[in-house]
Amino acid sequence: MDELLPSPRGSILAPAPSRLRNPVRLRLPSWQELRPNWRLPNLLERRSPADAAIFLTLALSLSAGAVLSNLYAPAYQVSVDGVDLGLVNSRQSVEAAIRRVEARASRILGYEYTLDHEMTYDFQLALREDQVPVSRVETYLFDQIGEVMKTSVLSVNGQVIGAADDADALTAMLDSIKAPFINENTVSADFVEALTVSREYTPTTALRDISDMAQVLTANSLEQVDYTVQSGDTFSGIANSQGMTVKELQILNPGVDINRLWVGQTLTISQAVPYLSVKTVDNLTYEGPVAFEVEEVPDGDIYQGYTKILVEGVEGVATYNADVTYLNGVEQDRVINSTDVHVEPTTQVVAVGTKPRPKTMATGKFIWPIRGRITSGYGSRYIFGSYSFHSGIDIAGSYGAAIAAADGGKVVFAGTGTGGYWSYGNYVVIDHENGLQTIYAHCSSLCVSAGERVYQGQTIARVGSTGRSTGNHCHFQVKEGGTTVSPWNYLP
Repeated sequence: MDELLPSPRGSILAPAPSRLRNPVRLRLPSWQELRPNWRLPNLLERRSPADAAIFLTLALSLSAGAVLSNLYAPAYQVSVDGVDLGLVNSRQSVEAAIRRVEARASRILGYEYTLDHEMTYDFQLALREDQVPVSRVETYLFDQIGEVMKTSVLSVNGQVIGAADDADALTAMLDSIKAPFINENTVSADFVEALTVSREYTPTTALRDISDMAQVLTANSLEQVDYTVQSGDTFSGIANSQGMTVKELQILNPGVDINRLWVGQTLTISQAVPYLSVKTVDNLTYEGPVAFEVEEVPDGDIYQGYTKILVEGVEGVATYNADVTYLNGVEQDRVINSTDVHVEPTTQVVAVGTKPRPKTMATGKFIWPIRGRITSGYGSRYIFGSYSFHSGIDIAGSYGAAIAAADGGKVVFAGTGTGGYWSYGNYVVIDHENGLQTIYAHCSSLCVSAGERVYQGQTIARVGSTGRSTGNHCHFQVKEGGTTVSPWNYLP
C-alpha cells in the first residue's frame, strides 16, 4: 500500500485514496520541524569545559531519542463506519486484510464479494505495546458480512446437509435417529457414513430447520428393487450379476429356497436404505442349541448317493455370550465370545451307501429332455380363446426329434391320453422313485413301454403335435409328491 513521505517543506503527504472510503487524518508536525538546527563543534580543535558540557548534552539527547524510538512508532488508528478498532502499524496490512476477507467471502458464497465500508486512518505516534494485530480488524470486517455467518454445519460424506444456530438441537436430532436401534444391551452405536458437525462460516442460505434436516437423513436414498426370475437363472448367478454375495441375497430373501427357483418368481435384490444408516453392536447372553456332530459309517447294502440314519442326533444346550452387529436393526454378524455347555449333544450316526448304483436309478438332478425355444411357460396363460393354467413348459422342437428322460426311473405310463390327460396325445410318465415324477406329452411316437426302467438321457419318445397342440413341441411337466410344481425348480 501507500507510504507517508516527507515533502520538501517538511509536511506529510497523504497516500492516494483506495477503493474503500478511507480518509487519513494527520495531526503531527514533521520531524524536521522538531529537530534543533545545531552545528556540532569540532571537539578535536576545542577542548574547553564548555565543549565537554555540549558534548555530554548531545550524547544524552541521542540516547533519549534511541529509547523513545524503541517505545514509540508511527501507527494508524483504524475506524470502520465510525467504530474504532485500534492502532495498527500500517495501512498496507489493513488493505491486505481487506483483500483476504473478500477472497474468503467469495469462496464461501460462490460469487465475487466486495466490502463496502467507510474506512478512516488516523496517523499518530503511539506506544508499540498499544498496537493491535491486524487480524482483529480482519475478524471484525468478516463478521460484518450479512450474507455469511458462523454456525454449526452438518455434513454427510462431505456433502453439506444444512446449518443450524443451535448445536445442541442438532446433536439431539442425530441422537434421535440412533435411538430406535439402541437398547439396554447396546455397547456401541455409530453412523456408517462419514458425518461431521463443525463450527464454521457458511452462507446464511445454508440455514435449515432441524426437522427438515432430520427428514433428509431418514428418507430412503435407495428404493427397494425387485428381480423377476428368468429361464436359466440360478440363485448364485443372480447374486453375481448384481454384484452381491449369495449370503447378501439370502438376507434380502429369507423365505426363498435358493435351490428351487421358478420363472416369474420375484426376488428382492436391494432394499430401501435410509440416507443415514446406523450400525449398532449389542452384547447378548442367551441360551441356544449346540449342534451335534455327524459320524458316517460305510454301508455296502445301500446304493451310492443314499444314506440311512442309524442313530438320531440330538442337539445340546448352552449359554452363549456374543457381540451381535446390526445395520439399521438387521443382523449382519454374530461373534461368539464364550460358550457354557449345560447339556452335551448326541452324535448322529449315518450309514453312507457304497453299493454301485444301477444305471437306471435317479441321480436327483434333472437334465433338459430336449433343447429348444420355450413357447409357453409354467402358470396362467391365454390360449384357445381363454385363460387357463399351464401345468408345465412347452419346448419347441422339430418333428421326430429325440426326447430324453430327465432322470433315471421306472416308466409307469406310456400311451395315448385318456381321462384328465386326453389333451396330451401320446405321452410318457416316469416315476423317479424319490418323490418326483416327470411327464412328456404331445409325442409323435413312444420309444418305451410301461414297466420299463430307463436311465437319464435315454430316448423315451419323439417330438410331435398329438393331442390338443398348436405345433411340434414337448410338454414337460414335473410332479412332487403327486402335486404339479414348476419345472424350473429342477431344471439346470
